[in-house]
Amino acid sequence: MNSKRSVVANAGDKGTDTEQRPLRARDGLSEQDHLEILKQLYLARYFDVRLIKEKRRGRLRGTLYSSHNQEAILVGTLYGLRPSDWISPIHRDMPAFFLKDLRGNWDNDDRMGMSIGEVCAQVWGRATAPGRARDNWSHIGDASKGIICSTSMLAGTIPVAAGVVYDAKLKGEDTVCLTYNGEGSTSQGVFHEAINFAAIHKLAVVTIIENNQWAYGTPLELGSPVEDVADRAKGYDIPGLIADGQDVLDVLDKTMWAVERGRAGKGPSLIECKTFRAYGHGDHDDDRAAKYRGADEVEKGRSRDPIAVFKKYLVEKGILTKAEAKKYSPEGKHANETTDEDFPPDVVDIMKKGVEFALDSPLPEASEATKWVFAEPRR
Repeated sequence: MNSKRSVVANAGDKGTDTEQRPLRARDGLSEQDHLEILKQLYLARYFDVRLIKEKRRGRLRGTLYSSHNQEAILVGTLYGLRPSDWISPIHRDMPAFFLKDLRGNWDNDDRMGMSIGEVCAQVWGRATAPGRARDNWSHIGDASKGIICSTSMLAGTIPVAAGVVYDAKLKGEDTVCLTYNGEGSTSQGVFHEAINFAAIHKLAVVTIIENNQWAYGTPLELGSPVEDVADRAKGYDIPGLIADGQDVLDVLDKTMWAVERGRAGKGPSLIECKTFRAYGHGDHDDDRAAKYRGADEVEKGRSRDPIAVFKKYLVEKGILTKAEAKKYSPEGKHANETTDEDFPPDVVDIMKKGVEFALDSPLPEASEATKWVFAEPRR
């Protein structure tokens, strides 16, 4: 995942030290921060694994969009945000809904992020879910938590993010919004229009591109004329950064550099996180994906598991011993090879509570079916 450069400098700020050499957010992390980041990586992976297993047991319906092998992007982009900042996740970012403001707040359902129970209720289509069974996956949001409702039109939430930040700017606030998109979305017209608007008005919108090499079944070379979609930032005179999407600290460093730049009033940035999609576009696409992607490509793409990459770093830094690093080992394994023993007990426990909350929650009343579809009569 090495790139020929980490930053395409903003032409308007050329020559400045911070534009050419991004500051490293990792240097301000404590030992506890490092362990919290590892725990969040475990939780994001376990969420994915548990749902895949639930689906295969016949206890879950609907399509699953796996974030397996892309957890470093979610944890790395979210970890340094303020609770008041906004995010705009997409279908492959389901853990983002509960990872927001999770730092040190695992047992606090009043934090500025959804509870894992709410997210599980969404997956199971229960009345306690944000979407109240109108979708079983990621078409949810919560303005009170700073989460923009995701849509199937990738890049379609970038203009919404720009509007949120513009509103905050008019109020004199330094709010930042992270919006997530696949590499295929960078070829859409709305992508251009929204980032162009954000660049003109210097809005603190940080566009995260999860480049997992495949836009559904379309490879990158058939969707983009440039190898690095971060190069598209040049057309808007904004920074285009490339992060190793398998390295949570590289993602954190690049994200926080862009976040602080935006908070300082210098405008938007684009961050391309190079990664690889472990499974099909959704579980309905797994069999087909095995045909349009060769086994060698998949093995190579998954060879640097983000959990393994981070644990290697922690051992080198003396934060974990080799024995501690081996104690829980989901890395490099497919979901069907992974067991609860591969994860810390508290991670298993919090997900278990989320699943139980969902299964114990009622289905919505049938009378709700027509609500929020047509205009309600005024009374």
